[in-house]
Amino acid sequence: MMEAFNAGNTTVAGAVAPKREQKLDAYGRAYATGKRKTSVARVWIKPGVGKITVNGRQQEVYFARAVLRMLLAQPFSITAREGQYDVLCTVNGGGLSGQAGAVRHGISKALEAFEPDLHNVLKQAGFLTRDSRIVERKKYGHRKARRRFQFSKR
Repeated sequence: MMEAFNAGNTTVAGAVAPKREQKLDAYGRAYATGKRKTSVARVWIKPGVGKITVNGRQQEVYFARAVLRMLLAQPFSITAREGQYDVLCTVNGGGLSGQAGAVRHGISKALEAFEPDLHNVLKQAGFLTRDSRIVERKKYGHRKARRRFQFSKR
């Protein structure tokens, strides 16, 4: 007799992978941590009117450039959830571009925690993958990370 079992993401003998569960805190919010470069964002989302607060300020004040605000809206637009969730986040480290990327990563992970069915849509768009590119450290004997000092024959 052959029994069905689940080996990672693949199912064998017709077994169904376990369904993802909604993860909420005591206040009915979903929490996630987003990262990019050296920026770290702690993000909470809850049902609301679409208000995004970053470090106690409105997104228009904190992220003055429209491109950065567009980054924050991408997870909501790709899942057709504009104006359905309020976002509260704290972000530190890095510059504004890295912080916006970290908040987008956190929003995407929190959306998945709130609505697990959105996992495939967010994953295909690449929003659940952490952008791990960071500045390479400077090496001893080099002028920069890879640039060496100028060679002099004489």
